[in-house]
Amino acid sequence: MTTQFIDNKTAAQEYIDSVFAQVKAKNGHQAEFLQAVEEIFLSLVPVFEQHPEYIENNILSRIVEPDRIVSFRVAWQDDNNQVQVNRGYRVQFNNVVGPYKGGLRFHPTVNESIMKFLAFEQIFKNSLTGQPIGGGKGGSDFNPKGKSNSEIMRFCQAFMTELYRHIGPDVDVPAGDIGVGGREIGYLYGQYKRIRGAYEAGVLTGKTPGYGGSLARKEATGYGLVYFVEQMLLEKKESFLNKTVVVSGSGNVAIYAIEKLQHFGAKVVSCSDSNGYIYDPEGIDLKLVKEIKEVKGDRIKTYVDYRPSATYTEGCTGIWTIPCDIALPCATQNEIDGDSARTLIANGVKFVAEGANMPSNLEAINLFLENDVYFGPAKAANAGGVAVSALEMAQNSGRNYWSFQEVDEKLNNIMKSIYTNSKEAAEKYGYPGNLVVGSNIAGFVKVANGMLTEGVY
Repeated sequence: MTTQFIDNKTAAQEYIDSVFAQVKAKNGHQAEFLQAVEEIFLSLVPVFEQHPEYIENNILSRIVEPDRIVSFRVAWQDDNNQVQVNRGYRVQFNNVVGPYKGGLRFHPTVNESIMKFLAFEQIFKNSLTGQPIGGGKGGSDFNPKGKSNSEIMRFCQAFMTELYRHIGPDVDVPAGDIGVGGREIGYLYGQYKRIRGAYEAGVLTGKTPGYGGSLARKEATGYGLVYFVEQMLLEKKESFLNKTVVVSGSGNVAIYAIEKLQHFGAKVVSCSDSNGYIYDPEGIDLKLVKEIKEVKGDRIKTYVDYRPSATYTEGCTGIWTIPCDIALPCATQNEIDGDSARTLIANGVKFVAEGANMPSNLEAINLFLENDVYFGPAKAANAGGVAVSALEMAQNSGRNYWSFQEVDEKLNNIMKSIYTNSKEAAEKYGYPGNLVVGSNIAGFVKVANGMLTEGVY
């Protein structure tokens, strides 16, 4: 295509529409991936109006096709000496900014579409952090729930035996995600070291502090989310003090978001797991939640056994019927749909920020934007985890070990920069106050410019 065809908005939109049509034709069965692509594409019309060189070099068609997708069999033996078989994935999407970087997810819902959507989002999230990391994601349909430590160890060893040849400190650096915590990372890294015969600490992040891991990594996504929301509140000349907050989830993101929210004076009244949610109008007892989830590994419904002020409800969608000032979805993708968004809006929500990956569908996002709810999208608001993963990589490379306070301060500064860059990009391209457009553009432009400098390959 040449510049004579892109002198107006219609032509830029036509280019974007034509590329999305091609993506749908190739990936029509991958709903999650198509949703992620459409959400990005909707923001990019003003960018292509100002940058015809992106069309001339067909940047969109190149950026939506992964560099490679690795799919492999993982055969392992359970405690009954029965051979089990799972499928593993690693999607290496884009390494223009730095080595592929993104977590590993062990969950029965894992498939190629989910891996591609997560890896695609990771490109722009990682770009926003300002750290030298590209976008990737991986995982398996293995379910660690109900498995013994020995079974999880054998699975992780089998998984890494297949994955190791595709990763490295300067090639691809996985981390944890749903179902993959410090225990799993330890087993994965131990197997990598055995195979490679070398101490390459930078090949995985999320390691145990003191053994190549970074302090504040466990807290990073939750803390980072709250630091981002703090900037949103400051923009509106408000604070967390006395705000009622609904948080979904009860993993690391939710727990440490609650911890930081309570530190800032907010009143958090809910959390959830995949079975249902608790509502505690007196405020969540975080010590109790940590005991249930981190020590006992129990279901969140047991919370009500200790707190007479709380109620438990089966199913998760009802959590968004709780009136609140701030809603922070921290559980999983597409947990807020149009109906939930309408209920939140009717009940007076003013701020929504995403702690999970793509927890609001497009209808919900549009409703928030149309009703003046200040909305923080995932690729900006939940970038704290990967930001500290990049800081872990830096510590590994320099043989350094920073204090919790040092890492936390760097994290806070990164989240402030992400907010500022997203806000300024939205203003520059004609969408003031729209952090969805701003974060998409800020993340995209950096990667697109890198692809231009590298030429076509």
